[in-house]
Amino acid sequence: MIDFKPHLLLSSPAVAGEVPSTCEAEGVRVAATNILRHRLTPSPALAGEERLAMQLRTFIADDMRAALAKMRDEMGPDAIIVSSQRAKEGGVLVRAALDEADTDLEAAANAAAPEAQDEAAVADFETGYRDNLIRRLRATGASPKQSGRSFNRAELIALLRGHRAPEALSHALAETAEKTALSDMTLALASALDKKMRIEPLEFAGALLLIGPHGAGKTATAAKIAAHARMAGRDVKLIAADAAGAGAVARLEAFANHLGARFLIADGAETVANAVLECGLEKSFAIVDTAGFDPRNAKSRTAFSALAQIPDLEAVSVVSACGDSEETAEIASALSLLGTRRLIVTGLDLAHRLGALLAASTQGLNLAHVTRSPYVAGGLETLTPLSLARALIESAGDADRGGAQ
Repeated sequence: MIDFKPHLLLSSPAVAGEVPSTCEAEGVRVAATNILRHRLTPSPALAGEERLAMQLRTFIADDMRAALAKMRDEMGPDAIIVSSQRAKEGGVLVRAALDEADTDLEAAANAAAPEAQDEAAVADFETGYRDNLIRRLRATGASPKQSGRSFNRAELIALLRGHRAPEALSHALAETAEKTALSDMTLALASALDKKMRIEPLEFAGALLLIGPHGAGKTATAAKIAAHARMAGRDVKLIAADAAGAGAVARLEAFANHLGARFLIADGAETVANAVLECGLEKSFAIVDTAGFDPRNAKSRTAFSALAQIPDLEAVSVVSACGDSEETAEIASALSLLGTRRLIVTGLDLAHRLGALLAASTQGLNLAHVTRSPYVAGGLETLTPLSLARALIESAGDADRGGAQ
């Protein structure tokens, strides 16, 4: 199994033996307890490597400056802002993470401790990540631990081919990595990815419309998003716009019952629009699950355009990491034609080759999250260019062997 070291938004310490997602209300409560009371560590697959010890904390204050002051006082200047949003009872809620392994590559290159700045700038995850990546890599006397693998353009191209990445993308990344003049393979690739992909996590507010092909994991993703919002104290309504799908309504309703969220069946764009308007007035977080379709088909896109154009409803693309990379790139590009800005990539627990993830993340859509667990308590993860570079390089052997364990 490929082991990322991203920022965890919702996590449970158990994967094997965990209660399935359709009946895991207790699992969600356990996840909440772990976020508030325990450190998060990587899976046992990382035995023999340096472990990542990450502590997550939540801060609530009257405004962003006060929340950041609390964060710096309690967690220090290396804390990473995971997410920020308006608190349910007013004020600002900030979630932050602290990597306590000072010698870990992620801690050295991916910390995003904010300087004093206005709220809008702090909320910009991508800008904060890029600025701090550059600052860390250039800092004297604090260079990150090297991966031990020297940069070699031909070797990098072969590595990306092993992940079945599109050929043109592999050569483009290798060329950009070479131009960085960084001697470490991981850091050079991370720098190249930083120029090709943008990171923009969800705010878990307003209204979201999840769209994508059949089998991409939209319903499970809707439940994961709802679980995160419920743990933040938000009122959530799960809306099923796929009334005709076999078992789709029952599954989403089961998720809603377990999570303590409200549920609604909306048959048609007008019903969805009315539900979104009502949620806005109630200050509820609406998540709309839709039927799968092929966005490359113009007629299918036209049928979904009415949903995508509903005011105050953000369309978010959902694709699987298990598909062919060229197909996935085409699907992600076609979904952007419906006005989607952000992307969630699912199924990383099943994908030993990361070409599809790499292709989807470089099609112009902002990568919001990835998932690598079939369980709701498995949650959403925020992947960075550095995390992806590490995964591509460290899992290269498994990719070449077809994922043999």
